[in-house]
Amino acid sequence: MPKEYRTIEEVAGPLMLVKDVANVHYNDLGEIELADGEKRRCKVLEINGTDALVQLFENSAGINLSNSKVRFLGRSMELGVSEDMLSRVFDGLGRPIDGGPNILPDKRMDINGLPMNPAARNYPQEFIQTGVSAIDGLNTLVRGQKLPIFSASGLPHAQLAAQIARQAKVRGKDEQFAVVFAAMGITFEESNYFIESFKSTGAIDRTVMFVNLANDPAIERISTPRMALTAAEYLAFEKGMHVLVIMTDITNYADALREVSAARKEVPGRRGYPGYMYTDLASLYERAGRLKGKDGSITLIPILTMPEDDKTHPIPDLTGYITEGQIILSRELFRKNISPPIDVLPSLSRLKDKGIGEGKTRADHANTMNQLFAAYARGKDAKELMVILGEAALTDIDKKYAEFAEAFEREYVSQGYDANRDIEETLTIGWRLLSILPRSELKRIKDEFLDKYYKKH
Repeated sequence: MPKEYRTIEEVAGPLMLVKDVANVHYNDLGEIELADGEKRRCKVLEINGTDALVQLFENSAGINLSNSKVRFLGRSMELGVSEDMLSRVFDGLGRPIDGGPNILPDKRMDINGLPMNPAARNYPQEFIQTGVSAIDGLNTLVRGQKLPIFSASGLPHAQLAAQIARQAKVRGKDEQFAVVFAAMGITFEESNYFIESFKSTGAIDRTVMFVNLANDPAIERISTPRMALTAAEYLAFEKGMHVLVIMTDITNYADALREVSAARKEVPGRRGYPGYMYTDLASLYERAGRLKGKDGSITLIPILTMPEDDKTHPIPDLTGYITEGQIILSRELFRKNISPPIDVLPSLSRLKDKGIGEGKTRADHANTMNQLFAAYARGKDAKELMVILGEAALTDIDKKYAEFAEAFEREYVSQGYDANRDIEETLTIGWRLLSILPRSELKRIKDEFLDKYYKKH
């Protein structure tokens, strides 16, 4: 039986100081028992000689220093995992909140996990079809990749996240595909939207959800993504599934990190966030990937809202360093009723070349992708010129490009949140739009593909 301590010295916000402890280690889980028998969980943040600084998972209200006692359990926080987690909804500490029974675990896993050894990683190279043209066609998601979505407050990232979670699949092979969905600091309405959306389409059957609401303790927010990644590691590397992990909203997670850092009186870094935020985010993101000798994989889509729409804010900035690209949502496109409002030009998937082409998508994919980017960029320039100088100042070919840019946004990028386009349909729409331009302008596409597809749609 773990030793009980009645030596709580002080409680400050989410932190508590316990004196005269022995054999207690960093990250150990603890249990606080109040005078009325209520139990609350905590974990050790710091050991200084015989003093232990612990962080409470629940609030500190009602903790009486003289008659509350603390037990340290001698292990770090664990999640009981089993395949029965699929189709279930848990809170940020891994407790079921869907009214169903507790999980009978296959095993218990430390939620802090370990980052993958780079030498044991396999290179991401298989295409994942999300059914969203702006991603599949232009910023392709590859199995094992980390591809964040940079959004801003008020933009429909929740709808896009739910759409990807419902539609994503590995093509061709009859392989098991699962989604682990972690929501941090979201409202009850948003949480309800996700749960109902997955239930109504049947996607819940292959989904594990971890939900931390805005009114739940901030500390719980710090464990939510780790719970989700632990469940994903079990499904991927023990059960051979291909797992897509979607996390929303990383900004709420970073704010919780800042809150605890401020309570500990640590020296703040940029914008008050802790100096170790880069390392902390990396310890989450780097748990995604493919392992040599294992069939399964973890693909990660973290979603974050950029404060004040600022790409240089520390959260998107550090996330961009660690991950392989970003999908950026645009307020301007949102105002034009383009849904999803994905701004394809500044968006980037650094691994897209690895997941497309013959045998993965289609041989003409890379050529058409490059041509669509080039034509859209020139079309946007032409539209800006038109605003400044008027339409009469444009050459005939510039007018064609402006027409192309309009049609591209309306037909290719905008598809609503229910349309599930396979890659062939996405490529077909791309060719139809390229047919607006004269063949002589399509300099990035090989003649063999032009002969086969140009003007045929």
